[in-house]
Amino acid sequence: MSKRRVVVTGCGVISCAGNDVGTFWDAVVNGRCGLGRITRFDTSEFRTQIAGEVKDFDVCNYLNFKDAKRMDTFCHYAIAAADQAMKQAGLPVDGQWGNVDPERVGVLVSSGIGGLETITGQCRVLFEKGPGRISPMMIPMMIADIASGNISIRYGARGPNMAIVTACATGCHSIGESYWMIARDDADVMISGGAEASVTPLGLAGFCAEKAMSTRNDEPLRASRPFDRDRDGFVMSEGSGVIVLEELEHARRRGAEILAEVIGYGLSGDGYHITSPAPDGNGGARAMKMALRHAEIAPEEVSYINAHGTSTELNDKFETLAIKSAFGPAAAKVAVSSTKGVTGHALGAAGGLESIICVQSILHDVVPPTINYENPDPECDLDVTPNTAKEMTVKVALNSNLGFGGHNAALLFRKFEN
Repeated sequence: MSKRRVVVTGCGVISCAGNDVGTFWDAVVNGRCGLGRITRFDTSEFRTQIAGEVKDFDVCNYLNFKDAKRMDTFCHYAIAAADQAMKQAGLPVDGQWGNVDPERVGVLVSSGIGGLETITGQCRVLFEKGPGRISPMMIPMMIADIASGNISIRYGARGPNMAIVTACATGCHSIGESYWMIARDDADVMISGGAEASVTPLGLAGFCAEKAMSTRNDEPLRASRPFDRDRDGFVMSEGSGVIVLEELEHARRRGAEILAEVIGYGLSGDGYHITSPAPDGNGGARAMKMALRHAEIAPEEVSYINAHGTSTELNDKFETLAIKSAFGPAAAKVAVSSTKGVTGHALGAAGGLESIICVQSILHDVVPPTINYENPDPECDLDVTPNTAKEMTVKVALNSNLGFGGHNAALLFRKFEN
């Protein structure tokens, strides 16, 4: 059986840099940072006091109050981004599918952590008031698969339904596996991506304990500086990026606007360390090579790489090695950037948001910049598109994401051609 072609017909975004695709893309391409001092809780005892909080988000624009109370915040973000993506794709959000078979519409929207806010709140209830006061909704609010479940119920989508938890590679893996579900004829439409709401005291404390985050608390707009010599850690953020993937002929029959085509997906494991990438970049390189092999293209055909680029010492150095290993001589010519200087690191949502950046880059023929790049690091010597966006033809874009546990994922998007 030949592989079916898979295209992108809708995108939706909730983020610290904007709560719709247009606002988000404008911030990314113009280097308008969405990070700042944390406002939701007292951070005076925390080593890191900055993050990328979602701002000006009203869940009641998407859900009624009763339904919203029965969901964790990461689900609020996922549903909002999914609604946006569905509307752009011209698909119904009211369950009235018309000529589209809902048994061929699947959902794979995942979270790296799940309902951390719910877990924290219910632990407090347990310790202060006892087990009899725990909410009967605690489990369905906290489990990481529940965004897919809630979206499926909301739309009446009865096709493949699951979630993937691979830390910061979660969103990328979710889109990649959705691509294969359509390519092998298990679905015609997949709603896929990632969502995270971990800017909570417990989430912040956990990453602070690892000493993995930036401590530039007095200059949050300059704290996330991927590939810069003076980077000192990532800045945590939150939100959701959701994409509607669709089989090409199915999209054409509906008259849907095609934004880009997904042409390859790769994944691998480092088998090395729970938090550090493999020192030679071998794992990330193998994921990229697999994506190139499935796409049947050469490294020289890739115009742009949206790197994972977390702004940590080890990630940026080892990811540089991964790109060099996978791309060979072409690594010196391909445009690379990390957009986490603007968006921070949205953990399980990163792959969804950054895949949308790849799609927008293809649509607008613009490579977004790596902001806060002031001092070159000789160990990160790629063309990282420093500080200013670059106008150029973007025919093929690659999104790379890496996750704790040695999880690696790579997705290839191409400008759509008949």
